[in-house]
Amino acid sequence: MEYSFYDFLKLIGSLGLFLYGMKIMSEGLQKVAGDRLRSILTAMTTNRVTGVLTGVLITALIQSSSATTVMVVSFVNAGLLTLAESISVIMGANIGTTVTAWIISIFGFKVDMSAFALPLLAFALPLIFSNKSNRKSIGEFIFGFSFLFMGLSFLKNNAPDLNANPDMLAFVQNYTDMGFFSVLLFLFIGTILTMIVQASAATMAITLIMCANGWISLELGAALVLGENIGTTITANLAALTANSQAKRAALAHFVFNVFGVIWVLIIFHPFMEFVNWVVDTFFHPGNSEVAISYKLSAFHSIFNICNVCLLIWGVKLIERTVCAIIRPKEEDEEPRLRFITGGMLSTAELSILQARKEIHLFAERTHRMFGMVQDLLHTDKDDDFNKVFSRVEKYENISDNMELEIANYLNQVSEGRLSSESKLQIRAMLREVTEIESIGDSCYNLARTINRKRQTNQDFTEKQYEHIHFMMKLTNDALEQMIVVVEKPEHHSIDVNKSFNIENEINNYRNQLKNQNILDVNNKEYDYQMGVYYMDIIAECEKLGDYVVNVVEASSDVKEKKQS
Repeated sequence: MEYSFYDFLKLIGSLGLFLYGMKIMSEGLQKVAGDRLRSILTAMTTNRVTGVLTGVLITALIQSSSATTVMVVSFVNAGLLTLAESISVIMGANIGTTVTAWIISIFGFKVDMSAFALPLLAFALPLIFSNKSNRKSIGEFIFGFSFLFMGLSFLKNNAPDLNANPDMLAFVQNYTDMGFFSVLLFLFIGTILTMIVQASAATMAITLIMCANGWISLELGAALVLGENIGTTITANLAALTANSQAKRAALAHFVFNVFGVIWVLIIFHPFMEFVNWVVDTFFHPGNSEVAISYKLSAFHSIFNICNVCLLIWGVKLIERTVCAIIRPKEEDEEPRLRFITGGMLSTAELSILQARKEIHLFAERTHRMFGMVQDLLHTDKDDDFNKVFSRVEKYENISDNMELEIANYLNQVSEGRLSSESKLQIRAMLREVTEIESIGDSCYNLARTINRKRQTNQDFTEKQYEHIHFMMKLTNDALEQMIVVVEKPEHHSIDVNKSFNIENEINNYRNQLKNQNILDVNNKEYDYQMGVYYMDIIAECEKLGDYVVNVVEASSDVKEKKQS
């Protein structure tokens, strides 16, 4: 079999299409489905068992555990699934893929999802050019979905065709009589094969050919199947390359889960094989030896995965802690989801308000962090570093918009319940807080855009301007820090609130002083008019941000007054 450099380039191109599809699909999902899909997925993954059943169902339907795990990784990346939920769905996908093996064994029937990829693109095309952003996002999602399956299909087609050339693997006969070392060797071969072929079903077919030709024994075929279970995790890990830390953790959880399963089966390998033989001989009564091998390999695959899920379903939290310890979150990674407010049934009104209070405090901290990025942006010289920080500010702005919506929706749901008049007033004040904190996020983004526009003129502020901007930003930062203190504990003494009002007065006076000074400086030709505009835009935006901060503090002090009255 010839495998040229051109074929290798096609393989890399297929991988590129697959990764691009994953990225587009994830972004489309994030834009279009947010709340609705999250509520569906939350309902489907309310506990570990339903999560596993969801994974089994999806994989049995789309006939590819790789595709399921890739979709799960994209859901985690879009913040639609938590890490714990994704682990149980991936466990289900492992059982679902054994359904595929049985279908191949019994019916030889397989749905080829890539066949639908081009017709799906035809449906998505008008949506992509639609004026409505929602339709456009649906179009993006379908495009990504199609590219993903086309990429998977191309990956399989452009991999070395070992399936059609099984004689290439005839050399393995030389290594079949080394006892347990042979089992380990074949496990390694199975892992590498599946990584190359990118489809555990194709490797399963190769394994069946090798066993049917008598090149290897059933035990070594089972070792290949174990290797396939590790090799199939490579697809999700490839998909997670472009994703955030949570998605990388979900992909790693798949790998950890399968490796742990392989380890315990290896410890009891021979008794386990005897048990599989007994199950097939007792319940299936296969006629000829070829059918027997096919059934026994499929049964081994199924029993192994079902036992593994039954064992590890109780250890989801442990797997979660393990992958979190291995993959630390990157500084720029911020989950686009709420931390304290969860989906599902609302708890008691008091507890709901407490959860919302914690979420608002987290929201305030995120906007403070965003202002810190804006301060960094002011002195970032290198283009790459500047673009990186600017895109983080943009990302935080999106997160800020989403958080405002989600917290407000949650508070509205809470207010529909039976509440005391005091609690209703509290919720009203909290809704005001959320709106004002989101406005702080908008102000930070406006500051970043002004700095970006100034940068594009290739001119710089004078030392005196920088001094004034630094002092203004320091005052604004002090105001934000004080706001966080008030938001965290609205029951605090009135000293905190007065401190906030004092900082606000200082900001206003300083802005007025700089406004008058700016006119004089431009007239005296200390800097040109355009730089004066950018300079005053930054000063004015900081003052506006200060106003929003005071509004948040006033709303928080309202909460405190309502509680005391």
